[in-house]
Amino acid sequence: MRRFVWASVALALVLAYPLVFSSPFQQRLGALVLLYAIAASAWNIVGGYAGQVSVGHVVFFGCGAYSAMAAYAHFGLSPLVGIPAGIVISVAISAVVGVPTLRLSGHYFSMATIAVAELARLIVTNTDYLGAGVGLSGPTVPRNIFDLSFISALPYYYLFLAVLAITLGITWWMASNRMGFYLRAIRDSERAARSLGAPASRTKLYAFMLSAGLTSVAGALYAMMFGFIDPESGLGILISVKILIMAALGGAGLLFGPLVGAAILVPLEEISNNLLGGKGAGLTFVVYGAIIVLIARFQPGGILTLIKRLWARPRKTPTAIAVPGASHAP
Repeated sequence: MRRFVWASVALALVLAYPLVFSSPFQQRLGALVLLYAIAASAWNIVGGYAGQVSVGHVVFFGCGAYSAMAAYAHFGLSPLVGIPAGIVISVAISAVVGVPTLRLSGHYFSMATIAVAELARLIVTNTDYLGAGVGLSGPTVPRNIFDLSFISALPYYYLFLAVLAITLGITWWMASNRMGFYLRAIRDSERAARSLGAPASRTKLYAFMLSAGLTSVAGALYAMMFGFIDPESGLGILISVKILIMAALGGAGLLFGPLVGAAILVPLEEISNNLLGGKGAGLTFVVYGAIIVLIARFQPGGILTLIKRLWARPRKTPTAIAVPGASHAP
């Protein structure tokens, strides 16, 4: 009953946020939190539940973003049409890349994904069809509702909230079924999971493909909100690092961990950028590095794990004090 009450309160706060905090900056900030929560939740499937720390998920983010913008730039279609294409391309790339790289473990897998991400960025930067270093733009003014091009951030907020709910629903369904149990067993000890009959290679590949498809949706939504994409904003390695830190900060392997991490990191970044302007670009890397060190040193399980541990801590009950000379009833 207590969990239901807390969940209801949290849902009410999320729904009412853009109505209570109605300034353009606050609404845009809320939309960005939900957008990055989608991307971090998608990464959480392979990085949190399976324990495969990918630092190259920006490849799938960029696939979704470029597919959405290319649909408009080259065919005059709604960027919405590019979302299915981005999902198909991302899943295909994850299948091709995942077969050899998922055989690696630990930092070797992370290094391989970084190499793939950098290769993708260089290819796009030198491909004129994808705008090369200039990038691609979406519709400058809204043509119809299917362009998902709005002046206010309010429609984006509720759109991203709906997509986040779907993403969390898919994650919950996966974690509650056999695939989720396999992934957690693989994360704890892949050798032990294989000895018990778990299809480790196939399960990790499926998780990687599912994560890639959902990440591409986040990239497409990002491109439609900003109306522009280029190699740095769509394929920059900092995006992968940001997504990874959000999931780890909130609690990797927990359903709402990425959302908590995004709710902390995105406002921190946006507020610091507004205060420092262009002078704070390098400070972002310093902050991200400091967060990684602090999480690894003091709270590897993330903030939600800390909250759960404090919540479950037994409360001390007052002990009876014996009074000398006091009589006891028979």
